[in-house]
Amino acid sequence: MQVIVVGAGKLAQELLGALTVGDGAEGGAGVVVPWSDAVAHRAEKSIVVHAGSGRELAAAVAFCAATQSPLIELATGSDLEQMVPGFPVVVCPNTNILMLKFMGMLERSGHLFHNQRVRLIESHQAQKSSVPGTAVSMAQSLGLPVAEIESVRSADVQRTELQIPDAHLARHAYHQILVEDGLCSLKLETRVYGDAPYAQGVAQIVAAVQARVLECRCYSVMEFVHQGWL
Repeated sequence: MQVIVVGAGKLAQELLGALTVGDGAEGGAGVVVPWSDAVAHRAEKSIVVHAGSGRELAAAVAFCAATQSPLIELATGSDLEQMVPGFPVVVCPNTNILMLKFMGMLERSGHLFHNQRVRLIESHQAQKSSVPGTAVSMAQSLGLPVAEIESVRSADVQRTELQIPDAHLARHAYHQILVEDGLCSLKLETRVYGDAPYAQGVAQIVAAVQARVLECRCYSVMEFVHQGWL
């Protein structure tokens, strides 16, 4: 089954260049084509990965409805989360599998820290202006108001205080959770460098979609994590 990547930005280009080819069962993503090529040919059932700004989302949704193709949504806060689709939709605000498993752990156990002082710091490359969806999810699991998330975009602070290597200042995702209770403290830290972990994760999500018959509804990728599909 072919995989169609919708979008023209950096993430879409990374996926077009990095998604591996295989039969799904072996972890590959299948034949990968850009949206422009897909719509130029006869419509056929595919796996559609939306990695764009939303400009082509309506057309992608219409394609999926007509062909009963599953849609993997990579945008944070997508309108798809509010719809009742006639085809499977998998909403993935994060596609790094190790990070998703960590977030799943917080979903299940974060309530244990609701009575402690919690601090959450997130850092991304300076160009990132969108809502840090992963940090928001972590904050919600920990009972921390989203407004209290501390965002770092200064390269100097990233380099000196967070120890982000110079080679990765232009593309990284860093999160630090600090939980304090009197003289006792706990620090959890995550680091993701470069783009490869995201493309690898998308390939695994695509393979998970290929391997099973999904219902015509909206799934959170965390459901895939909790089911052990990733």
